[in-house]
Amino acid sequence: MTTDAAGPALALVVAAGMLVGCGVTLLLERSLSRILLGVIMLGNGVNVLILLGGRAGAAPVVGTAPPGRLSDALPQAMILTAIVITFGLTAFLLSVSYRSWYLTGDDEVPDDIEDRQIREAAEHDNLAAVDLGGEGPDADPEQVDPEPPRRLRRGDGLG
Repeated sequence: MTTDAAGPALALVVAAGMLVGCGVTLLLERSLSRILLGVIMLGNGVNVLILLGGRAGAAPVVGTAPPGRLSDALPQAMILTAIVITFGLTAFLLSVSYRSWYLTGDDEVPDDIEDRQIREAAEHDNLAAVDLGGEGPDADPEQVDPEPPRRLRRGDGLG
């Protein structure tokens, strides 16, 4: 893992940087299959970076080597956790991509209609002060806080 005591090998650092860079670039695409590949590449790049943060040495089992020559077990545990998280996210994105392909025949994420209207208004420097949804500020369930449910007291409604 290291060429000397100075630090990690340059090839591993460059490989981690390339994986993270390509993964972020793929995450910015509109196709769900490319987003999925971006998540996988980004996860692998981060795993290599975590691995480079640890100390190289013998297996971290007490009694197999002097304590100063043991490798750090924390990065290894963090990588195992990151692998499980990346696998779960990959499975979720794969199911979303499959569902999108099954319903629409395409895995591209479409624009939201309101986002498109806001973008067009911003291009004309004419942002509207009205609600584009049409339901008004008092009827919009996303904008109005609901009243808390009323609790019945001992004498109310039980008599």
